Amino acid sequence: MTSTPGRNGSREAQLPTVIDPDVPSIARAYDATLGGKDNYEVDREVARQLREVTPEVTTLAWDNRDFLIRATRFIVGTVGIDQIVDVGSGLPTVENTHDVAVRFNPDTCVVYVDIDPIVIAHGRALVEDHETVHCVQGDLTAPETLLRDPEVAGRLDWDRPMALYQVGTLHHVADDRDPAAMMRTYVDALPSGSHVVLSHFFSPGDEDPEAAAVAERLEHAFLHSPMGTGRFRTREEIAAYFDGLEFVDPGLETLAYWWPEGPPPENLDPARRLMIGAVARKP
Repeated sequence: MTSTPGRNGSREAQLPTVIDPDVPSIARAYDATLGGKDNYEVDREVARQLREVTPEVTTLAWDNRDFLIRATRFIVGTVGIDQIVDVGSGLPTVENTHDVAVRFNPDTCVVYVDIDPIVIAHGRALVEDHETVHCVQGDLTAPETLLRDPEVAGRLDWDRPMALYQVGTLHHVADDRDPAAMMRTYVDALPSGSHVVLSHFFSPGDEDPEAAAVAERLEHAFLHSPMGTGRFRTREEIAAYFDGLEFVDPGLETLAYWWPEGPPPENLDPARRLMIGAVARKP
């Protein structure tokens, strides 16, 4: 590695060091939604509350996970990229990024980054037998600090293409934190030929009034839950995260329609029309 992201204009992230079982975590609540076991009662309660008001939440979670799996097959198996930074990776669950990647290339370097200390603890235990898979604590809202962390930067060859994942992360960043600016910092740091994999809650507005009504209900439930996050943004807002990148076909699309296995699904219910994502390449 000959160069790493610069320090100018960055802020130091304040990372939690203590696990509070009485405070819900996005990662652990997501794990509970997928039926995982690495969570506390407070996280399971959040998941239960959301399912009662928004039973579609489980559908969203699984569509997001399936998209990550298909995108990783494309990144490693088709494009041939062998280094991945999975930002806001969450708790290990069925078919992790590295599980998919190493089937295509056992030497793939995967760096998982998450702010939750329990994610890092469980992740490190899971990947201890994988020399090329690493778990690092970091704050996705402080991209320059995250990318220059020696545990991240030192694992990567910045002279070769890599893949940056933001799968189901930025909808947990409030508007006043300017997630589009955060993504510009990430993209600017990537070498030419790198790819970005991103998914996000979607508000379709007038293009799909039925789904838009569900999006409004879901967003209200998420924002008023103990987690207090979960923004459904417009197509234009989400497209801004890919500024300077070239979309891989089929572009910014409903997750179920991005490289589906077999024929594309028909007549998706409204909930399955509320997450969109894409894979895009940096020229």
